Amino acid sequence: MATDRLHDPFFRVVTASAFTREHVADLAAGRCAAVQVPDLLQPALCRQVLGALQAAPFESYGRQRVEPPVMRFGVGVSDYRANGAVTDGYWEAVKGHDAQWSGLGLSFDPFAACRTALGADWPGPVSIGRRGGRDMAAGVAREPNQGFQIHFDDALREFTGNLLDATLVAQFAFNLYLSVPDRGGETVIWRHRWHPADESHRLPHSYGFAAPVVGESESLVLHPEVGLALLFDPRNYHAVRPSQDGRRIALGFSMGLTESGGLLTWG
Repeated sequence: MATDRLHDPFFRVVTASAFTREHVADLAAGRCAAVQVPDLLQPALCRQVLGALQAAPFESYGRQRVEPPVMRFGVGVSDYRANGAVTDGYWEAVKGHDAQWSGLGLSFDPFAACRTALGADWPGPVSIGRRGGRDMAAGVAREPNQGFQIHFDDALREFTGNLLDATLVAQFAFNLYLSVPDRGGETVIWRHRWHPADESHRLPHSYGFAAPVVGESESLVLHPEVGLALLFDPRNYHAVRPSQDGRRIALGFSMGLTESGGLLTWG
């Protein structure tokens, strides 16, 4: 953590009982770095989803790009990016994703429940984003037991033109924890966004960056808890520490604020 002398009062985490319109607006405006809501999903529902996922066919992200390996169930558009475009294989994967999640036999849609909670105080529903008139994936379950490298996520930089059939003015990352380790698994966020000079720290053929990329930037360490939901600005560099003595499994998706004031999600 940087010294108090360098502390940015807007680089903070807000803990609340529910997501509000003000929280989303503050994240978009940079008045906070993250918002976390404990017990967004009750323990019994977390256990139901986690139990259903025990038989799910988790796969690893492409090992050439994501190392150490991260297991996931579901579809993320970043795996289907080529030269700034979304490849055709994404849409076939989305069909399979929808069928696989429907086949889990859950009594509710956990991604829909999360969208409802995010939009409870917003002047309009939180909906799945569309591209070319087709629904994007709803989200993914991830198990990064060996952690995530330091990286950032920014659809504006990663894709040519608009990723969705709408123009985004802010982007957020959402996670809801179903299982957490006894130690480790923390999310670390740095007060540093991509700069062209950062490319000298990019790891070869990887999504990640070497640790010097964040230098002496101020950081926040957020500890996972079962049922806790985390919303943060992924344009800040962030990472996940390796898990110890347990599994870290979370539901996740991206969410964007559009120029017309809508909230859209995608996986």
